[in-house]
Amino acid sequence: MQTVSILVVEDDPDINDLLCTILRRQGFQVTGAFSGSEGRMCIAQYNYDLILLDLMLPGITGEELIGEIRATKTMPVIVVSAKTAQADKISLLRLGADDFIVKPFDVDEVAARVEAQLRRYKQFSSGSSGNLLRYKNLVLDRDAVEVSVNGQSVSLTAREFAILELLLRYPKKVFTRANLFEQVWEEEFLGDDNTVNVHMSNLRSKLAKADPETEYIKTVWGIGFKMAE
Repeated sequence: MQTVSILVVEDDPDINDLLCTILRRQGFQVTGAFSGSEGRMCIAQYNYDLILLDLMLPGITGEELIGEIRATKTMPVIVVSAKTAQADKISLLRLGADDFIVKPFDVDEVAARVEAQLRRYKQFSSGSSGNLLRYKNLVLDRDAVEVSVNGQSVSLTAREFAILELLLRYPKKVFTRANLFEQVWEEEFLGDDNTVNVHMSNLRSKLAKADPETEYIKTVWGIGFKMAE
């Protein structure tokens, strides 16, 4: 079985050590970085399966690091921060974070959220051979976890990829926000539309940038979303 590799970017030595210990007990291979600059160097040198990331970091901030990661990579990024404002969480989702854990955190919650993110990411990293989904000028490759539009590569987060893959598998079906949340996040939908809306907005923006003349995702007002005909 291939070892799962996780990077923890946290400048507080005690918190960094605690997070690494939690993850090693789960059987993961864990690397600790203590600044944004060190985290950047690690990411440039190695392909991690998941990143746990603080925001207030020396060198470069967590927000800056998320932006750099999302320019080229799709692995899940879980922010671990004392920031609790809804606006902060929405801003981080827009940047490309996949999940958010609030400090002080529960040990079991950290393990559960990491496992959920890895399960989702690995599911879309191990499709069967030749598993391509095509729609208009868009091609989604489940094997390579890649999306291209008009031959141009489009960099998506793991969540955005999962949403698009689900819509493409059932292009005529209208998915409610609850449908999307429960199938992509694998958690109970509690009525907060912001998470789904932010990811959908990011996804549409990236597709529109690659192909401004073509509509790919349609909003069915009062119900949800489907692929545009």
